[in-house]
Amino acid sequence: MAVLEDVRPLGTELERSYEVYVRGRLKFRVWQLVYVAFSLDEAVMEFAFPREERAALVGGEPHKFQLPSAADLRFNWVRADLAELDPTEAREFVVEAWRMVVPAKVSRAYDLTHPDGPG
Repeated sequence: MAVLEDVRPLGTELERSYEVYVRGRLKFRVWQLVYVAFSLDEAVMEFAFPREERAALVGGEPHKFQLPSAADLRFNWVRADLAELDPTEAREFVVEAWRMVVPAKVSRAYDLTHPDGPG
């Protein structure tokens, strides 16, 4: 069972990433691009995810993952019930979402310094 504090350090540790609060919700950004957002009660984590892979993720584990709101369907975005994720899995989704918004050279540099993943 993952909780916010399992992934929160990544919001400031990942290169170019920072935390912001928008209408009381914690979000992680690179520049102005949001790549992870949490619900007000911190029970749901929304994150960037390839749109073409979204149906398979949601369909494969509907107890964990949901499609984004109707207004966000056009974006590369997925919702996850944070309590259904294990901490390592939650961190991996944060790092993969971050990869979608940073240059490839930044992502490659992360791989060099973290060969075993976000652990």
